[in-house]
Amino acid sequence: MHRYMGTLGSQVMCNNIPGLVSKQRQICRQQPKVMQAIGLGMKDWITECQHQFRNHRWNCNTTARGKNLFGRLLLRSTREVAFVYAISSAGVVYTLARACSQGELVSCSCDPTKKGSSWDPKGSFNWGGCSDHVKHAMRFSQNFVDAKERKEKDARALMNLHNNRAGRRAVKRFMTLECKCHGVSGSCSLRTCWLAMADFRHTGNHLWKRYNAAVQVAVNQYGTGFTAAHSHFKPPTHNDLVYLEDSPDYCIRDQESGTMGTRGRLCQRMSRGADSCEAMCCGRGYDTSRVIRTTKCECKFHWCCAVHCRDCHQQVDVHTCKGKI
Repeated sequence: MHRYMGTLGSQVMCNNIPGLVSKQRQICRQQPKVMQAIGLGMKDWITECQHQFRNHRWNCNTTARGKNLFGRLLLRSTREVAFVYAISSAGVVYTLARACSQGELVSCSCDPTKKGSSWDPKGSFNWGGCSDHVKHAMRFSQNFVDAKERKEKDARALMNLHNNRAGRRAVKRFMTLECKCHGVSGSCSLRTCWLAMADFRHTGNHLWKRYNAAVQVAVNQYGTGFTAAHSHFKPPTHNDLVYLEDSPDYCIRDQESGTMGTRGRLCQRMSRGADSCEAMCCGRGYDTSRVIRTTKCECKFHWCCAVHCRDCHQQVDVHTCKGKI
């Protein structure tokens, strides 16, 4: 009875996730615990996306409408969509590998290939600890995330597959060897090492650089890959993000394109970057209001062991973009 209820529960869960193709639903029903772990980890890559775009007109805002978190935006083939696919594919890899290493799933654990001894520039070491099983997570991500795109044969599907792959490769790029020394008085005559993923911020920063250098492409004559849309650009590599169409300006709320506009967004009056009031507000002007900010100040250490601070109040001007003129 318990097993039947578990199967029924996973079927209900998988049937209620919008936008899945049949293969994805099948994988979901077979591995509901994996899907739950990925669902819980989703907030991490959304937060990372919002961090990277925090000072831009499009700020990775999510919406409850439509069949996905980003509403109609994902119907476009812009560089912002390229980033969303890459960071979400990377997020699946990172979340799953971490869940495996932390023993949260019975279907996977640490990387079983990391055993015996090996070498690095510092000399020999023994594999030990728990190496993050990124290869397993990448295989699952490729099997699950790419299933929807493999069903299609058009340019957008090729774009999504390319950016999914670039996202997965970004996680693997920042694997580091971590070691623990053994020996008399910390002599490090013997080392035990394991491979660990770097903080997800490294992946986010890397994909942000790829976003800024993204290549606009067109499908080649065979329909199997890309050429640069402009002859003076280099063809994209496996690590590049690719996109098909120019982005809207994201200035005005537009349901058709899935943009929220910049009305009410904070801007920096003295900045000359993307977060400046001129750029963020698209020339519509901005409102200024004076608010009181409270910060901790005049902090003193008291023996032992406390820090006492005063609350300092400061009046600051806050600038927000005006609406449509």
